Order: sequence, then structure tokens, then C-alpha cells
Amino acid sequence: MLASVVQFTDNIWSQHVISKPLEDKEAQLVLGFGAKEILQEETLFTTIKAKFPNADIALCSTAGEIYQDTVQDNTLVAVAMSFTDTRIKTASVTITDYHTSFEAAKSLSTKLLADDLKYIMVLSDGCLVNGSELVKGFAVGAKNVLVTGGLAGDAAEFKSTLVGLNEQPTEGKIVAIGFYGNKLVVTHGSKGGWDMFGLEKEITRSEGNVLYDINNENALAIYKKYLGPDSEKLPGSALLFPLSVTSPGTALPVVRTILAVDDVKKSMTFAGDVPIGSKVRFMKANFDKLTAAAAAAAQQTRFANNRNSDFSLLVSCVGRKLIYGPRIDEEVEAVSETLGNKVPIAGFYANGEISPFYDGGNCQLHNQTMTITSFYELP
Repeated sequence: MLASVVQFTDNIWSQHVISKPLEDKEAQLVLGFGAKEILQEETLFTTIKAKFPNADIALCSTAGEIYQDTVQDNTLVAVAMSFTDTRIKTASVTITDYHTSFEAAKSLSTKLLADDLKYIMVLSDGCLVNGSELVKGFAVGAKNVLVTGGLAGDAAEFKSTLVGLNEQPTEGKIVAIGFYGNKLVVTHGSKGGWDMFGLEKEITRSEGNVLYDINNENALAIYKKYLGPDSEKLPGSALLFPLSVTSPGTALPVVRTILAVDDVKKSMTFAGDVPIGSKVRFMKANFDKLTAAAAAAAQQTRFANNRNSDFSLLVSCVGRKLIYGPRIDEEVEAVSETLGNKVPIAGFYANGEISPFYDGGNCQLHNQTMTITSFYELP
């Protein structure tokens, strides 16, 4: 497997020095991550197709682009890949063609099923799709198949996102890429690194991803009390104080980002479902722990005998980017160092991250988490 990481700025393509030598026409798959304004340019897809004429091309808008060990804004970062003994198949659906995100994901995953299906990568609209239902649909439609990926971003605006497969990207698209064969090894890692504070509480009233009551008290009022002066900056400040949610019947918590607050209905809308009966705790950032968690996620993906991966895909959360501010390069630098500084890396900051827990199981929707998927093709 060869992976070439490139960047497109000011109508000029540049290749990162760590990239493997790969002729443009030999690329079989290209993943492009870019600012929404760039993906809206009418000639963008034709420009990419002209450079990589024989590749399937998947594009996704972001809240920041990961280019090796740096984080960019308002650029297009792409990785071109070719394989020796691995084949790929791509498929996409439009969310408005289905009643639920669960149905859309289930239908999409079945388009890729085959006996030698090894792994599915998902790039999904980040505003119109319910991420919790999306991962449940893939868990049913592609049972026992590793699924990772992310929800597209839009620079922390949470208004609209763009995804496309072999065409100009649009709103409402969900793209899935199947990888097939016995020579491909795929590993995954995910870590948050947030501090929890306050007593554990229970969700007593909610609907899907909308939270009303915790411990039979209004959740928004409780949340504002914990935030103190930061409550005046809602909803923006909510990204700095996510919620740890342990759903009924599960042992491990997931992190949920608050997307919006409604002072009239006294509710909070989250990026994923917050079921009744879930145990919750409030969370806050710790720079050192966030960086250590990113390095730990990278360590989880390391191959046996310290063999470097052929490529590592990073999907981190827009909330983490806002926390780090000008220090955002620190977490991708930590990942690169842990992986050995010689692994081609690309990715994006997302509205939600898709990955199983490290211990396995079905894919989950994460927020405020660094997720990493590493690839290695056996000789």
C-alpha cells in the first residue's frame, strides 16, 4: 500500500515530504478534506479528478484539516492511495431518501457486503444526520465488520456540511468505502482525555438527542449553574464543557457535545442521543490530558513488532480544536511522534467521530475524542 498526502492551496498542489512515491494515475482512492467554502467551488471536483483520473474520490467538509503534523484552515488536504492486494468499493446515499439515519446506514452498508469485506470507512453529513442512529444502522447492516470515520464539519458553525462521492459534494450525503481482502490490516484507537467533575446524575426526561431533565430537574438550569459566567456565552461555550453519558445496558461512557440550547423550551440538543436512564457527568478540558489521550489513541493503533502503518487517518473533534486554540498542532504532533514520525497522516476536525471503543464491539458515535485508524497491507 502506498499513500501520498497532498495539499491544494492557491490552485497549486504540493506533496508532503513524508509521502510515499505514487503516480497520480495509479491512485485508486482519494480522500479529500477541506473547508466548506473550498468544497463549494464549482470546479473543485473536476480539478481533483483531473489530477487523479482513475481514482474513486470522496470529499468531506471540515472544521480544520490535518496535514501530517499540522492543522490547517481553509485548505484542501487529500490522501491518494493505491493497493497491491486490496480492492475497494464505494457507495453513497442521501439522507432525505430515508425516514431515519438508521435506515440510511443499514441500506448503505448492505451495498458493500461481501465475504472478504474487511473494513468500512464512513464520511457523513454532519448536520442532517443523527450520528447515534447512523452507527446503529452500520452495526446491524455490517455486523462484525470494523467501521470508523466521521461526521463532516463546517468550522464550528453547525449549519450545513458537504460530502460527495465521485461528484461535487452536497448536503445530506453519506459515503461508505469498503475495503476487501486478507492482506489488509486495519487497527483503531480512540481517547478523550477530559476531566469529569460534579456528582453522577441520571437523565429523567429526553427525546432522542434533546435533553430536558436530569434528576427530575431542568437540565439546562443545572448546566448553567455549573458553567457560571461561561453560561452567558452559550451555545458556543458548551463545546468547552461536554457531557459524559453512560447509556442503560452499557459499561463505557461516550462524550456528547452540546450543539444548541433552547431557552424557551429549556432544553439542550446534543450531537448524539442522550437516552432516559443514562448516567451523566459534566466534563472540562485539561490540556496535558488531551494531548496525552491523543498519543494514547495513536499507541492503540501501533502494529506488532513496531511495524509502521502505511497510512493513518485522524478524525478529531471541533470541540478539541476550540479548546486548544493556537496550540492545536500539539495533539497531531503527539500522534505523529507516537506513530514514529514517518507515517503519512491526514484527517480532519469533525462534528462527530465514528469508532469502536479500543476493546472492540460495534462502532460508536464519539464527541470530543481523537480517533485514529491505521492501515498496513501485508506483503
